[in-house]
Amino acid sequence: MDTARPTPDRTATDEACRAFQPVLEFLGRRWVGIVLLAGQRGARRFSQYRAMVPGISDRLLTQRLRELEQHGLIERTVIPTTPVQILYTPTQRGEGLMDATRPLLAWSLANPPE
Repeated sequence: MDTARPTPDRTATDEACRAFQPVLEFLGRRWVGIVLLAGQRGARRFSQYRAMVPGISDRLLTQRLRELEQHGLIERTVIPTTPVQILYTPTQRGEGLMDATRPLLAWSLANPPE
């Protein structure tokens, strides 16, 4: 008798697992999820990200912002002022990923590490 739980929506297919694994690995990289979370309220400057993600170095924050931009999750906008301002804004794709991670955030707040 098969005692495995059924998957009514059939999401746990081999294809779904192959598609989900790189997303989970990317989000699981150090600081990626936190930087993405810090951008949930719209456009932010580098210094605002740095303030919202304590403990991250400037070099690593720059690297993570570039990676998020390369993946199409944030957009980098240069504003030609003196001094130059750079804003990082979540893209529609980034907003979609943030929407998908909100239940995980709610779960982590309700279930803190022991």
